[in-house]
Amino acid sequence: MLVIPEASALSCLACVRIEFSLMKIVAAKKILKANDQLAAENRDHFRAAGVFVVNILGSPGGGKTTLIEALHSRLPRKRGLSVIEGDLAGTVDADRLIARGIPAVQIATEGICHLDANMIAVARRELDLANCDWLFIENVGNLVCPAGFDLGENLRLVLLSVPEGDDKVIKYPTVFQSSHAVIISKIDLLPHFDFRVERVRDDLRKLNPDAPVFPISARTGEGMEELAAWLAKAASEQ
Repeated sequence: MLVIPEASALSCLACVRIEFSLMKIVAAKKILKANDQLAAENRDHFRAAGVFVVNILGSPGGGKTTLIEALHSRLPRKRGLSVIEGDLAGTVDADRLIARGIPAVQIATEGICHLDANMIAVARRELDLANCDWLFIENVGNLVCPAGFDLGENLRLVLLSVPEGDDKVIKYPTVFQSSHAVIISKIDLLPHFDFRVERVRDDLRKLNPDAPVFPISARTGEGMEELAAWLAKAASEQ
C-alpha cells in the first residue's frame, strides 16, 4: 500500500492569501476552475480505462468503509474493485480493505479537510486500472468541504447514518444538493434513535428531487441488493 502525503497544491478552499512583501488575492472561483480542469482530465483517464468511479462523502464514523466492503461482494465485476482512501492521517481504513483483498491507496491529507482532483491524479497512478472495473473514492469525513470539489467521478454518493440525526439535509444543503443519491446507513439502529427516514426523503425532495434514497444496513445486508443493482445499472449506462 502506498501512502500519499498531501498530494495537492490546491489545498483547502482559500479565498485570500497574504504575503508580507505583497498582498495577493486568489479568487475561490479560480481555485475551483483549476480543480475542475484536473477533474475533467481524471474523468477522461478513467473513462479510457473503462473504470466507473464513485465518490462517497459522509461524516466520520458514518460507515463509508463498511459500505465499500459490503458492495465489494455484490457488484458485478469482470476485473476488480479498488479504493482511494482519504483521511487526515493514518492508514486504518486502507489497511482494513487490503486485509480483505481489496486494493487501496491511502491519501494522507495532513490536515486538509477534503480530497481534490490533483490528489486523485497522483493516487490513480498507483492503481492497476487495467484490472479494475470500479473505483471507490472514500472522501475525508466531512459534510462541508468536499462538496465543492469535483474529483472526476461518475457518481457522487452522500452517506448519512442513523445516529447522526435526520436533520442533516437541512443543515448541510450543498453536499446533498450535489449528490446523485443519498444512502441512509445503519438502519438496523432505527429502533434506538429518533430518526425519520421520511423526513430525509421530504427534505431531499425540495433540494434534489431526482436523487434516490437508499436506506441500508451493511451489517445485516438490508437494502444492499437494491443499492448494488442501482449502481450496476448506472455503470452499464456510461
